[in-house]
Amino acid sequence: MSRILSIVGAGRVGRTLGKRLHQRGWRIGAVVTRSARTARAAVRIIGAGMPVEARGLSHAKSRRSLDGAFAPAVQSIFAADVIFLTTADDDLPAVVRALAAIGGARCKGKIVLHTSATLDRTILAPLARLGAATGSLHPMQAFGANVIPNLKGVIFAVEGDSRARRMAQFIGRSLGGITVAIDSRDKPIYHAAAVIAAGSAYPTIEAGVRMLMRIGFTRPRAMQTLVPLIRQIFDNIERIGPRAAWTGPLSRGDYAVVARHARALRRYPREFQRAYAALSLLAGSLLAKRPAAALKQIKRALANSNGGPS
Repeated sequence: MSRILSIVGAGRVGRTLGKRLHQRGWRIGAVVTRSARTARAAVRIIGAGMPVEARGLSHAKSRRSLDGAFAPAVQSIFAADVIFLTTADDDLPAVVRALAAIGGARCKGKIVLHTSATLDRTILAPLARLGAATGSLHPMQAFGANVIPNLKGVIFAVEGDSRARRMAQFIGRSLGGITVAIDSRDKPIYHAAAVIAAGSAYPTIEAGVRMLMRIGFTRPRAMQTLVPLIRQIFDNIERIGPRAAWTGPLSRGDYAVVARHARALRRYPREFQRAYAALSLLAGSLLAKRPAAALKQIKRALANSNGGPS
């Protein structure tokens, strides 16, 4: 049976999930964003749906203003079997309150899923009190601008009441993903793990690029220097794991190199120095065969260079 999906807050995540589900036979209902222009753009990317402007939804102060901002979308949103809330985390409470205020009895029997990595179903309590099944579905994938990533093999963290959880699992699997049930209280750590392991790559790679540019590389040449190295590191990690793949001066116990690095970094902003020191200590703690001895040597090298964090 064809199911209908509404998407509220159709940004990068909402557009991707909408497009992939549409390709798998879902009917797309309302595609709601703050402006008519962005709603139309989201519909074009998804390939289906009815664009709906909901300007003012997140900041509405009264029932009257909610009706004025959002009334045209009510019928189309609540005609769906599943409602995805793919807004930013900070906007989600206001959006939920608005949907509850306007939806009222229409909420009963609907399945409402948000895609926040850190929040759980309790943020949807106003809708649950009106009879909606509530939960969350988060794909562990990067959603860059104008990129529709492949979701095959991606982990989808799911939680919620039984009905919402079953739907979240069904959706994740239908997209080719692997669903993992996660306890509500563990969601912040689940996301923090991704930020440390993957999200930190953005600033650290940019730092490396700028360091090379400062010694005469162009930006394209700096990227050409670092990206193949990063790809190979990730390939090695996938094949044999971080500890076995670990390379570089710390893995060899070459602490004199660490001291030279730290001395050279004194010419760079303090954030560069602190990041190098912190990442060196983290590597010694987690990857060295004898962590206590490695940390002692790393701290000595950083102190001798006067390049460690103050």
